[in-house]
Amino acid sequence: MELHPLLVKITDTPQFQRLRHIKQLGGTYLVYPGASHNRFEHSLGVAYLAGCLVKALCDNQLELKITDEDILCVQIAGLCHDLGHGPFSHLFDGLVIPEVKKIKQSKGKHEQMSVLMFDDIVKSLKAENEDVLKEHGLEDKDVIFIKELIEGAKTSEVQSDTPAGRDDDKSFLYEIVANKQNGIDVDKWDYFARDCHHLGIRNSFDHQRLLKFARVCEVNGRNHICFRDKEADNVYDMFRTRYTLHRQAYQHKICNIIEDMFAEALVRADRDLHEGKPEDMLKISEAIKTAEDYSKLTDEIFEQILSSTSDKLKESRDILNKIIRRKLPKFVGEARLSEKHISELKKTWKAAVEKYKPTDPTVSLNADDLPLYVVDLDHGMKDKNPIENVYFYSKRKPNEASVIKDHQLSSFLPKRFNEELVRVYYKNTDGNKEEQMKKMEEAEKCFQIWCDSNFGLQ
Repeated sequence: MELHPLLVKITDTPQFQRLRHIKQLGGTYLVYPGASHNRFEHSLGVAYLAGCLVKALCDNQLELKITDEDILCVQIAGLCHDLGHGPFSHLFDGLVIPEVKKIKQSKGKHEQMSVLMFDDIVKSLKAENEDVLKEHGLEDKDVIFIKELIEGAKTSEVQSDTPAGRDDDKSFLYEIVANKQNGIDVDKWDYFARDCHHLGIRNSFDHQRLLKFARVCEVNGRNHICFRDKEADNVYDMFRTRYTLHRQAYQHKICNIIEDMFAEALVRADRDLHEGKPEDMLKISEAIKTAEDYSKLTDEIFEQILSSTSDKLKESRDILNKIIRRKLPKFVGEARLSEKHISELKKTWKAAVEKYKPTDPTVSLNADDLPLYVVDLDHGMKDKNPIENVYFYSKRKPNEASVIKDHQLSSFLPKRFNEELVRVYYKNTDGNKEEQMKKMEEAEKCFQIWCDSNFGLQ
């Protein structure tokens, strides 16, 4: 890969080099040993693919008037889009921060931190050379544009506020790095190929082919990136690959429970360090306030807690030791929800455990030892068919694009594009193995009875 000199300067900063120490797939690495890749190489790949796509559009459609500055901004956004990830990637902003701050889970949290970290990089580069951006043809407006690309400016047809970075005629540029229109962006192209390679999961989606058939067309008064109609199957394969990765890896039953344990360890570490914390130990939840403190927060916190001798970190150390020694909660069972009764699930499960009469009189079940989790799986647009938001053009009419017709799609497409899984684990790993086995057997029987009689579970 060839990188622009300004991209190299950004790469050679502590804020970016930090990504070498953050696993791309978080706790998945503890289940799939091959998933040892980091956010660092993924970010390089996204910058490269962003350049490939925008340059292809530029070369094929001169009328778009894509400038060198546009290309550079899109590449920088691809390079810096993941600067804001915390320890073990999505685990930090998805599980730890919402619990510590008592806020709802925010999908855009790491993008906001990425913008904060990018601002810090620009500040540090300007401290060495005030004209570092101007030397490469960039102005303050371009910095705003890059930050909009990182956060993923909305590109819906009904848009009251025009992004400040670029005018409406270049709205398609906002669909390259983080596409809010339909989810087809170079970020996914890279991590689908990279993750499948490291996980050993087959990837039927060909992003290189899709790149060649990308074209900008005006649809409903806005410029969008569109694709050849014959690529509809390839596009659907992209969304299907996303589902497969979540089903087999990202939401793997053991990956989920390991990440849940690690999140609990971080929450306890944050709580127990509020008072009298060691001077060299950063308060985890406060690190998100400044780029300088956040730069110190990586996957290495796992080893920092594990090697600490502080009494206040004993509970966190015990949890991490269980992960290392593979003393994990046992998987009891899983079922698919056919109806949405998620709010009532935990109540009905607890009642089922309390009501259950074990076939072995020496065994008793405790609902607190059998936590229930709900996992959401979809194709990228929740319950909607994501391909309905993708525009296609034909060979005869390359400048006219529209959504694909139902009769042009495969009859093998699913009727539903999302599903909810309910999972139960037995988390009490103390005691002898014989007792453990007996309780697991009874828990599995109880779960099966509950599945057969509650909420349309199958």
